[in-house]
Amino acid sequence: MRVISYNLRENHASGELIALTENNDLDALCLQEADTSMLPAELHNLTLADSTKRNRLGLAIYYNKERFTALDTQTFAIKKSLHDHVMRPAHERVIGTRLIDNYSQRQLVVSSFHAAPLTALNSLRRAQIRAAHDMLRTMGEGLPTLMVGDYNYPLFQNKLNRAVQETGYDLSLSDRRTYTRYKFFRGHFDFATSIGLRIDSVETLLQGDSDHIPILVTASWLDAPALSEPQLVSPEIDDPSI
Repeated sequence: MRVISYNLRENHASGELIALTENNDLDALCLQEADTSMLPAELHNLTLADSTKRNRLGLAIYYNKERFTALDTQTFAIKKSLHDHVMRPAHERVIGTRLIDNYSQRQLVVSSFHAAPLTALNSLRRAQIRAAHDMLRTMGEGLPTLMVGDYNYPLFQNKLNRAVQETGYDLSLSDRRTYTRYKFFRGHFDFATSIGLRIDSVETLLQGDSDHIPILVTASWLDAPALSEPQLVSPEIDDPSI
């Protein structure tokens, strides 16, 4: 399964979506910071499952209807940061679609996620990620789940990795950094957390009109033949105050 996650930088990169879908043979596309009122119902071979409706910075999921049948889509609100209360950029920061694989007849959940911005503490983002994982479980207890998106977590990722593992999920970073706008906050912002799936690779694609770079996640059923190993979280010194 091939899934792209892309933060469109307040919809500035929306003009790239057709080329992304045409050139990458996708099974799903997960968007953040989209103007959902302007999203088309179809993108190449992908169909819009659903999008958030109350967000200025919207989330959306597209899926390949030849490969999958969409059974259910839900959006979820999670704990807000001070930035959310003041700037009102987002009410729902999680959207998930339960799909059935038309080839194997297996079900899974694919999710697009957008964490609080860097003005918030890492502890809040960890709480948001844990809450998102818990909410996605309500869509089908025990179902394999892939949550991709903008985690806004470039530093102290070993601490994040431990928190993610406590929820039963695995954390997979991309092969290169995904955010380059600010000198002091470059790094892996966009990545994947998953349960019940094997992440074969997380590839950083070419820079476009967004300050984020899209990532291409290749995932397989756990009993499928392995392709390659994704990048692991690199050793670092955790700051216990964050």
